[in-house]
Amino acid sequence: MRTLKSLLDKNKAWAEKINAEDPEFFTRLSSLQNPKYLWIGCADSRVPATEIVDMKPGEIFVHRNIANVVVHTDLNCLSVIQYAVDVLKVEHIIVCGHYDCGGVKAAMSKDSFGLIDNWLGHIKDVYRNNKKKLLTCKTEKERFDKMCELNVIEQVGNVCRTTAVQSAWKRGQELCIHGWLYHLDDGIIHDMDICVTGLDEVTE
Repeated sequence: MRTLKSLLDKNKAWAEKINAEDPEFFTRLSSLQNPKYLWIGCADSRVPATEIVDMKPGEIFVHRNIANVVVHTDLNCLSVIQYAVDVLKVEHIIVCGHYDCGGVKAAMSKDSFGLIDNWLGHIKDVYRNNKKKLLTCKTEKERFDKMCELNVIEQVGNVCRTTAVQSAWKRGQELCIHGWLYHLDDGIIHDMDICVTGLDEVTE
């Protein structure tokens, strides 16, 4: 049985390096979790939340799944949002998708991928609801990029319609919902100029 010793060795070296640079780091980290941000992103291994915004462990609360989807039957995601909003009192929720997303590409195809097809159905709904808009795209790449953007817009709306977020706004809690897209080819995040701050800005 393989023990993944190389990963454990890397962990030990990392911990020793951090401790040498900042002896109080792990003491601070273990005493309190007080992030201002909840990151809802894709499970893609190329999009690590803290690294691409150059933040340290403990500074961002993170939830990831295939294609950064937020649906009202996913108790895992909803629980993360509620904990972040009600307990951690985050000030910002960021839905960060990325271009060249495999989940979005799979949802746009007619192929079957097994169990994941049930999850991709949520993205297929976005594709179906925006088909006319997507047909105006001149190339397949342009259509793919546009679909990645539309998926983020849809998921931002879904976050805004969760009971945890709506309840927070009703009681006057400051909370902003953002939509971002990450470029894998240059590492730059594209701010989609989405910033929803209250119930009056939520569309049905």
